Amino acid sequence: MYNINVYNKIMQKLAGGIIVSCQSKEGDPTHCPEFMAAFAKSAEIGGAAGIRANSVVDIEAIKKITDLPVIGIWKRHWEDDWWNIMITPTFADCRELEDAGADIIAIETTGRKRPNNEDVKELVDRVRNELNVPVMADCHDMEDALRTNADIIAPTLSCVGGEEDYMPPWALLERMVKEQSRPVIAEGHFWEPACVTRGFEIGVHAIVIGSAITRPWMITERFVQFSPQGKAKKS
Repeated sequence: MYNINVYNKIMQKLAGGIIVSCQSKEGDPTHCPEFMAAFAKSAEIGGAAGIRANSVVDIEAIKKITDLPVIGIWKRHWEDDWWNIMITPTFADCRELEDAGADIIAIETTGRKRPNNEDVKELVDRVRNELNVPVMADCHDMEDALRTNADIIAPTLSCVGGEEDYMPPWALLERMVKEQSRPVIAEGHFWEPACVTRGFEIGVHAIVIGSAITRPWMITERFVQFSPQGKAKKS
């Protein structure tokens, strides 16, 4: 079991703060560890409380440049389907993330079949007890939030596929805060400062923001769409 005092210190650092998700995928103009480290350092300068990062190489690069707590994940593709992604599906992935310096490991806790037929509840327990690292449950719904003994829960997967109004999953966040006692870290579609205010009013512990900060092309598009050129392209 991890050191509860260390866990409490991490959670105190994250409490009431913004966690910046520094991730990229193949094909992105920022797809390299150096860019992710630069984003993480920029986030620290801007007052971020923590970082969420994907893969060993990115986490290692980030840990060299900042002391902020890092939530580590590893997005894996399999079954010959590029879009079939699972977040940190195996214990081996978790071990590598721990070796890279992740302070918290996020694991998808949906009911989907996992590689090697690993049981997600057992996986979470092994990470907590053998690797001595706290676990964040990346959830699609409330059932996922209650499936394991994860230390933290987050509605990370509830926005997959998008929503018409592109807003955070308010209803699920409210349920997570009210119907169980573990800290809730909000994530998904936080594009407006007003949403951050509302999230903390609901009672979340911290909020993860990704694309609105670390995908410059998407930020550019939001402004371009209101320009004459942008409006002309839409018509």
